[in-house]
Amino acid sequence: MSVSRSRLPRRTLWRYGIGSLGTGGFATLPGLVLVYYLTDTLGVTALVAGLILTISKIWDVVIDPVIGGRSDFSLVRSGSRRRFMTIGGVALPVFFVLTFAVVPGLAPAASAIWVTVAFILCASSFSLFQVPYIALPAELTRRYDERTRLLTWRVVVLTVAILLFGAGGPLLRDLFPDDPYLGYLVMAIVAGVILGTGMLLSSTVAPRNVPEPETRPTASLVQNYRGGIRALIRSQPFRALLATYMLQGLATGMMLAGAQYVATWVLRSETAVTLLFVALIAPALLLTPAWGGIAKRIGKERGYWFASIIFFIASASLVMLMWSPGWWVFVPVAVAGAAYAGMQALPMAMLPDVISHDAERHGEGRAGVFGGLWTAGETAGMAFGATALTVMLAITGYQESVGVAVVSQSDAAITGIVLSFSVVPAVALLLSLITLSRYRLRRADIEPEES
Repeated sequence: MSVSRSRLPRRTLWRYGIGSLGTGGFATLPGLVLVYYLTDTLGVTALVAGLILTISKIWDVVIDPVIGGRSDFSLVRSGSRRRFMTIGGVALPVFFVLTFAVVPGLAPAASAIWVTVAFILCASSFSLFQVPYIALPAELTRRYDERTRLLTWRVVVLTVAILLFGAGGPLLRDLFPDDPYLGYLVMAIVAGVILGTGMLLSSTVAPRNVPEPETRPTASLVQNYRGGIRALIRSQPFRALLATYMLQGLATGMMLAGAQYVATWVLRSETAVTLLFVALIAPALLLTPAWGGIAKRIGKERGYWFASIIFFIASASLVMLMWSPGWWVFVPVAVAGAAYAGMQALPMAMLPDVISHDAERHGEGRAGVFGGLWTAGETAGMAFGATALTVMLAITGYQESVGVAVVSQSDAAITGIVLSFSVVPAVALLLSLITLSRYRLRRADIEPEES
């Protein structure tokens, strides 16, 4: 297919980037409030809440490679991935609202079933958009630096989305302190409209091309899985990058899900979660373009190392909350935010390099398959981070509640919250540095004629 070697126009940058209003919002808001909604409004136990997230993400792992293969097939048949993105953008807001529309007074077991079904449908809709969305950069440009530029602007929008949903979502919910059910519903309706709008606008950037004759992905379910397995086996750079991103997703997912608990039980202020997000995202928003400049100067891989090490140090320092809880926490959170921008922009810019490198070596376009595997790994990492939090809460004796009921937490439970927000994520970051060391793809492998 025709892939541009020229400089991408700003219109393309922003039409692609606006999709992260949907992807960033969906990754942030459920990750922040869904576990808390289950344990502290619906009365679902922490372990069951974690099980709900695990089931939904296992479903993601099952379905994402299929969506990737079908997306490749659609590209061959119609010349575009747009249809999948549009369906996802239309369906996601509906199921997102249903996830937070549990009827007051419903038993915790029935509430858990309601949320499980609605969130699985929501996650499926998200995958219909996200998988082809991830595949697009490799199809929009061949140039190494242009991909960095494209993904840098995407992460700018992503950080805005994280701030908008991470800070604004809880604020909307808290407008109804006497009726948390209504608060979550209003939050979901407003968020759903914004999510869908960003996704539908971004779907228009999907190019309509005639693919190369040798590109022949199949529609068979079994062959879709086989294609994914082959992609994992034959692409060592993809395995290294995906493992790194999954481990870091586990770390950030655990911290994201734990932020509300830290605000409520460590800082003793439920509204502090909004300030935590401002402290995290403001530096990320300011420094995202700087990470693009760093990557251009020293390489995406070295820049990614630098960002990961900074985030590791910042997250590990948060263990001091065990002995001295206070507003000083916003300093290391801001440092982590500056590093988080690089941890998002750089691997996203490295992924299309991996895809195009594989296509050059093996002569077939499998961007959708890679996108499906990436989305499955990304969502699984974030979800297992939230699941790890619920396991820690259960082990340390966290007490769930229904509606506006007031409970108290033991010292052990609060210690578990702090460890889930600091030491455990730091360990995951440390492990990710080991997998990152195995990524050896460089500029010369992507643009040998310009090296």
